[in-house]
Parts: sequence; C-alpha cells; structure tokens
Amino acid sequence: MFSKFKGFFSTDIGIDLGTANSLVHVKDRGIVLREPSVVAIEEGSKRVLAVGDEAKRMLGRTPGNIMAIRPMKSGVIADFDITEAMLRYFINKVCPKRFWSKYFKPRVVIAVPGGITEVEKRAVEDAAHAAGVGEVYLVEEPMAAAIGVGLPVSEPAGSMIVDIGGGTCEVAIISLGGIVHQRSVHQAGDAMDACIVSHMRRVYNLLIGERTAESIKMTIGSAFPTGQEQTMEVRGRDIVAGLPKTMTITSEEIRDALTIVETVRDTLGSCEPELSADLVDRGIVLSGGSSLLRGLDRLISQETGLPVTLADDPLSAVAEGTGVVVSDLLPKNRRT
Repeated sequence: MFSKFKGFFSTDIGIDLGTANSLVHVKDRGIVLREPSVVAIEEGSKRVLAVGDEAKRMLGRTPGNIMAIRPMKSGVIADFDITEAMLRYFINKVCPKRFWSKYFKPRVVIAVPGGITEVEKRAVEDAAHAAGVGEVYLVEEPMAAAIGVGLPVSEPAGSMIVDIGGGTCEVAIISLGGIVHQRSVHQAGDAMDACIVSHMRRVYNLLIGERTAESIKMTIGSAFPTGQEQTMEVRGRDIVAGLPKTMTITSEEIRDALTIVETVRDTLGSCEPELSADLVDRGIVLSGGSSLLRGLDRLISQETGLPVTLADDPLSAVAEGTGVVVSDLLPKNRRT
C-alpha cells in the first residue's frame, strides 16, 4: 500500500547533467528544463546568487565580488557544493515542494560519461542525495543517447553513437543492450571554444571571452568546407593597446574537428568483424550539442567511409534517453 502512495506522490526524473547545459526530463511530461550548467556565487561566502540562464549572462561581466562558474568539468563534478546547489535549483524548479515532499522524494536517473571512475560516480550520487533526491540511478551517456535517438540497442546487431557535448566526446558501439566498445575523450565543444580563443589571441592579438568564442563557433564554425565561406565581426580587447577592437574573420579560419574523427576511427578499429559489417548498413548517428558543428557529419563520413546521420534533436538525445530509462526501468526497481 505504501509503495502505491509513494508512486502517486513522488516524481521520477531524468537528468542530462552536462558540462555546458543541463536538461531535465520528467516522467509523463517530457523535457521541462534546458539551462546552462552555470552558477553565479558571491566570492568568499559561496552564496548562490543565480543559476542557469541568468548566471550565464553574467559570465565575463561580473564585479569583483561575484563569480560565475561552471561546476562541471569534462562531464564530472569539479565543485561538489556548487553542483549540489545547481541540482537543487533544477529539481525544485521542476518539482515544486509540497507538504509531502520530505516523505516522497523524487527518484532520479542521471546520465554520466562512460569513462568516469567509481569515485566520480559516487560524487554524482552524493550530490543528488544532498540536493534532496531519494533513489539515484546512473546510466552511461552514450547508452542514453542511443536510446534517446531510437537506435535498436537491444537487437543482436551493432549500432554506433557519437555523442559530442561540451566537455566530452563519447563514442560507443552498442549491441544486445550493452556497450561493446567505447571511447571517451575530453575534446569536445569547450575545447573547440578554447581553440578559437587561442587563434584570435595568436593571429590577431585580440582577447575574447568564452561566450564570444562559442558565438563564433555556432555562427561561422565548420568542420568541413561548405562551399560558402562566411565572415563575422568579432569584438574584443587588443592585447597590445589594451583598448576595445573589432576584427573580421572568415569561416575558413574556424575549422577544426579536433580529435573527434580520430576517436571514431580508433573505436571502429577495435570492433569485431561482425559488428563492423552491421555498421556498413546502419552507419553512425551523431548526437549532442557540438555535433551541430557544420560539416562534421560529412567529415566523419569521408574519413570512415560509413554513412553518418545527425539525430533529429541532438541536444535532447541524452535527456530523452534518461526519460525512457525512467519510464521503462524504474518501476521494475532495476539499477542501470
């Protein structure tokens, strides 16, 4: 009887706790929250002033006593207390507190990078418990992404997913409901932004912030020649003169797929012949926000000789996958 009341009053949640953005999926409601993984705190006291969209707008623009930070680095927790505060904010936003909340805490599925250690997994679980969650289940990001884009992960045939987020690039070949081969590298969207910052500093003596670098990447960045080169005005600070400066750059300058293609090829190189044969027909599916880099699908296809497809909604793939896990596995009380 108690379990029936618990199921009625509690909320089951899936969370894509990303380095750059966090998404929350609530059972029977779908994705209800998409916000940057950024927290603004008061220096010294670490008092949280803003979280998500409001905090991201503060990046690079805060006075000396306020810090806008990203508590997740390369998909893992870099600052436990701030991550806890961010999780608490997201959970309270989608599950407003009721008088029964202390008795019926939400159950949560959290997607984590495939390459993290047991200690790092424990840190995620502890942060979620400290934020007011009851049961915590972890699912590997490439598996969640594969489920989220609708790949037939339970079939006895190979499916390949490349999930490129802000902090990590996850490459996995999946068959019979499990990950057969996997690579996880810390070269993804944030590394692309860092390369752009370095390029502007080295070539133009122009200092720009991470938000400007991200805007350049999204506006004119590409991984493969598109046939229509674009230009963009970039504003920053001249390193020599110390004054504001505007430069015009071309999309040809901002072309770098980093180690993503190499990681895909390494994973394919360790694949069994039978699974390789499956991939010739099924190809590779790209997900994650950084997979939206123009021409990346064409570059990977050219380098591997396999068909490459971009997911219908790459940004939501992992969150949608956690939602499926919430709906299908939690009622059976199975840990993923």
